[in-house]
Amino acid sequence: MTAAVEQGSSRHSRVRYQKEGHLARITLDRPEVLNAMDLRMHEELAEIWDDFEADDDLWVAVLAGSGTRAFSVGQDLKELAARLRGGTAGTSSFGSRGKPGWPRLTERFGLTKPVVAKVRGYAMGGGFELALACDIVVAAEDAVFALPEAKLGLMAGAGGVFRLTRQLPTRTAMGHLLTGRPLDARRAFDLGLVNEVVPAEQLDGCVEGWVADVLRCAPLSVRAVKEAAAMSAALPLEQAFAAHYPQEELRLRSSDAVEGPLAFAEKRAPQWRAR
Repeated sequence: MTAAVEQGSSRHSRVRYQKEGHLARITLDRPEVLNAMDLRMHEELAEIWDDFEADDDLWVAVLAGSGTRAFSVGQDLKELAARLRGGTAGTSSFGSRGKPGWPRLTERFGLTKPVVAKVRGYAMGGGFELALACDIVVAAEDAVFALPEAKLGLMAGAGGVFRLTRQLPTRTAMGHLLTGRPLDARRAFDLGLVNEVVPAEQLDGCVEGWVADVLRCAPLSVRAVKEAAAMSAALPLEQAFAAHYPQEELRLRSSDAVEGPLAFAEKRAPQWRAR
């Protein structure tokens, strides 16, 4: 592993990764190109997500973009154009299997630790797809979301075409997918894509509030909730009740499952151990 696994703060050429207690801060760091994601960024992100998953002391992550203009405008189209000219762009439509950085966040379907997206400015294309893959999305009033791939002869293949139609009413989602029309932050909030919208100067504090609320909860309960919600989404209700959820089995047998009720009865704050 690279310096991404070190405690404290580390900086790759494309991503900043900081560990603060039980919190991981992951910042896309190419503000000069609105945090466009090139292949190197995807490679660095894969290392970071691997470390986040493996580090038992990390319970939640905040994903953000550097600067004030963009969360991320998605794929680095200049790099893509160069690869197309050189015949090295590949032909797959969906997902990143076989590409640098696989599996990317958009395909880490087994990630049970929660991820909070902090969105300022543009979240376009792959940037919007990253936000759609997060569990909580907090946006500044200047945030703009869009999947403009159809305008560019491309496909929202990092989950956008799949997740947007699951997270919005079908006709609403199709309208944005077929036209590339943007959504401002308030409209995204009204449609349920965003948890909270605040003035830009309040964004940091709002995100910290969400993180604090997550960290007050038992980490194994949080993971079990996330896993059960994801695994049961396409199941009939009866099957959802009967399905096997590995994270729930861990929670059920954990010391935290005892600590929570004891702390309540003893009128004290619980001391979570994530085990």
